Order: sequence, then C-alpha cells, then structure tokens
Amino acid sequence: MSLSETAPANPSGRRLLRRLGRPAGRAAIAWVPLAAVVCGLFTGALASRAAWETSRPQPDRAEAAAVLTEVFPGHDLGEIDTPPALFVVYGHALRLGTVKTLLFGDGGEYQESATGATAFGAPPVPAEQIVTAARERLTGAGWRVYGPQVSDRVSCADKFCATPQAVTDTALTARRGDTILNASISSQTAVDASYLSAELHRAPPPLVVPAGVLGTVLGAVASWLFFGWVSRRTEGRRGRGAVNGLIGVAMVLWWLPVLLSVPLLLRHHLGEPHPAWHPYWEWLGQPTASLFFLVGAVCVLLALGLAGATRRVATPETTAD
Repeated sequence: MSLSETAPANPSGRRLLRRLGRPAGRAAIAWVPLAAVVCGLFTGALASRAAWETSRPQPDRAEAAAVLTEVFPGHDLGEIDTPPALFVVYGHALRLGTVKTLLFGDGGEYQESATGATAFGAPPVPAEQIVTAARERLTGAGWRVYGPQVSDRVSCADKFCATPQAVTDTALTARRGDTILNASISSQTAVDASYLSAELHRAPPPLVVPAGVLGTVLGAVASWLFFGWVSRRTEGRRGRGAVNGLIGVAMVLWWLPVLLSVPLLLRHHLGEPHPAWHPYWEWLGQPTASLFFLVGAVCVLLALGLAGATRRVATPETTAD
C-alpha cells in the first residue's frame, strides 16, 4: 500500500475544521468562551420572546367576568380593564416612544399584561373570610391554589398619621390550564382605597422552553465561531489590543446584569409561589439593563470594524521583500 493511499482524503478540509472557532491569543482564550455563552443566552431569550407570540390572547371581559364572579361573588369589582398587548410598558403597548423608557432605568416595567378589576372601600366582610371563601371556590372549580402570602403594614388616615391603622394584605395565587389568577385582599377600611384587586393572565405557551433552549445552543455555537474568527483575524496584527479591550468592556457590560439578576430572581422565586417562571430575558437583567447591552453591542461592532481593517505587523522578512 502506497503512502498516497493512506494520506487523508482532504487534508485542507481537516485543517479548516481544526481552525474553526479556535481562539488565538491568551486574552481570546478567556473572552471567546464568555462571549459565546452570553450571546447564546441573549439569542435564547430572543427566541423565547418570539415563542411568546403563540400564546392565547389575555382573557377578555367575558372570560374575566365569569371567573371573578365565580371566585368573588357579591363584590363590586367595577369595570374590567383589558390590556392593549401581550407585553406592555406602564400599561401601554411597546412603541417607538417607549424605547427611551426602556433604556434609561425603567426597562423593568416591560412586563406581561393582565386583565384586571378592583373593588374600593371597606370590605363587606372580614378579609380573612374573603380569602377562605375564594380558596374554597377556586379549589372546587379545578384551580390549583398556592399558599397565600400574608404581610402586615401600617396605614395612615391623614397626612399627619394621627391615627395609624394596622392593615393586613393577603396575596392569593391560583392556576388552571394556561390561565393564572393573582388576587390581593386587604383589611383596609378607607373609602378611596382598594380592598380587593384581581388579575388574570396567561402562562408561558409550551413553545417558550424549546425555543429558548434551541436559540441558546445555536446562538452559542454561532458566537463561538464568530468571536474565534475575530481573534484569529487580529493575530499578529496591529490593533489587536484595541479589539481585545473593546470586547472585554462588552463582556463586563453584558455579564454584570446577568450575575446580579440570577441570584435576585432565584431568591424571589423561592420566597413566594410562582405558577410560572419569570421570562427568560429577566434572568439576564433585560430589558432593565438594556442600556448596558446596547453599549456593549456598540463595543463589539467597533471591535469587528477594527478586526476587518487590521494589517499585519511588519517584520524584518516582510520589510526586506
């Protein structure tokens, strides 16, 4: 058997496969994996948001009225408010005018909407009785009822708080199918305050999880290849330090909100009942830290421009040529 018969069929293809995604340089070995993972997370969050569009619309007035009449009979909840979109910012649908709100500190107000109603004045019966009756009715109607969350506070009847009053607030959560009920029952007796408020909204649709997982994997692989190419493109060339510095800044801006948000949200989930997890993007600190994300993206684009424009450092051999 000759040597030509035992040689690889396509040696250039093998070399290409070995080079694909290979970080070049000590700094790149650190930031390429970080960039690939965080970009995968962002891509997964975007895919999960797209999958949210397969959700059923939020309950309309007829559906909400049927549920609230069944759970809270005899309570005047007034007019039922329906949301303008699946996700809202301060109760309004996302539009160009709300981008400033998202970027400058109020990104956390981008939340899933809900259909709700409120009853004002003093409760007609003790608040504890309202909670007990509501839980019994929900259980009987096939809802999964979670443990109530009780908190105490002090309310003032006037601005000088001459007659402080102890008030107990009870949060009630239940789920049936893809519909979640959140209700708050208060023992307050002020005429202009609410003693009962209830909201109905949808749980995440089934496609949210697989879309998020697939988006994360594909985004991480594509980002590994892209950032690996950037590191190899600048290997031995002028501007390599600037490229590493820009991407390093981007990694800090992208990872910091993630590292802060994950433990906070995890503690929040463990501290009170949640029929559904918070959306994927909130675990990444988005869009609360959307300004951080935007500045980081600009840094990556500048690094990409520098990588494309870099030239090899002149060596004695190339100068002689």
